[in-house]
Amino acid sequence: MPHPLRTLAVRVVKPLVPESLWRRLRGLAGAAPAPQPVAPLSPAEQRRRRLQAMDLTELAQEFRTDKWGRHFYTPHYQRHLEHLRDERFTLLEIGIGGYAREKQGGRSLRMWKHFFPRAQIVGLDIEDKSFVEAPRIKAYQGSQTDREVLERIVAENGRPQVVIDDGSHRPEHIRETFRVLFPMLADDGVYAIEDTQTSYWPTWGGSEDRQDPTTTMALVKDLLDGLNYEEFLDADYEPTYSDRHVVAVHAYHNLIFIEKGLNNEGGGPTPGRKKAGDTAHGASA
Repeated sequence: MPHPLRTLAVRVVKPLVPESLWRRLRGLAGAAPAPQPVAPLSPAEQRRRRLQAMDLTELAQEFRTDKWGRHFYTPHYQRHLEHLRDERFTLLEIGIGGYAREKQGGRSLRMWKHFFPRAQIVGLDIEDKSFVEAPRIKAYQGSQTDREVLERIVAENGRPQVVIDDGSHRPEHIRETFRVLFPMLADDGVYAIEDTQTSYWPTWGGSEDRQDPTTTMALVKDLLDGLNYEEFLDADYEPTYSDRHVVAVHAYHNLIFIEKGLNNEGGGPTPGRKKAGDTAHGASA
């Protein structure tokens, strides 16, 4: 069926113009618009798109970080952090790598930058690693147990959504860093601890005694107990900050993820369960 505007043009316009002009007008009306030339992508944009299409393991291989190969952490990181991939947030990694070697380190920071294209990536190292700084990557120098340094990082970059402790790996440092930094973590954040095998190595500050209360794994075991603090029968027990704010602990080979939230499900002892101070035949008055 002819279009009404075309019918109107035939009746009104055609009689008023020469036949040659009418044919040209008809040709223009039916012609497809000329394709617009597409500007070629710059090498930098091609590389950015290629990296953004990679999963975390592929990025680890691209940037040669030991989070894949020497260790096999990246599938676990992807599982626990994938939901943040397109979010704006701060990621803080303790330990930039390279030790005291000049111009060495920063591989995992670059990996995180491309896995999280909208995140601010922050690194902390005892050595000067300022050479790694780039758009969305910032480096600080200092001890991972220095409260003043940690507070300054948070003040300047906001509360981190993700903290990764890949620092000294010494249990005394890991425990103190967690004590200071976990309360500064965002309320729904994730705190990761790498290389927990040092818990069992005396030369790294660990212990062959698996019941030693000072190791990193002892901290993890305490966190697991704290998840259930509402079920303790000790009526005088005062829950710690981590008791009240750790909502999940995930353990993998040499790698721990701790999820932060509000741990107040309110279970408590079930009716009839004997609590501290109860008599043998029922609750005391």
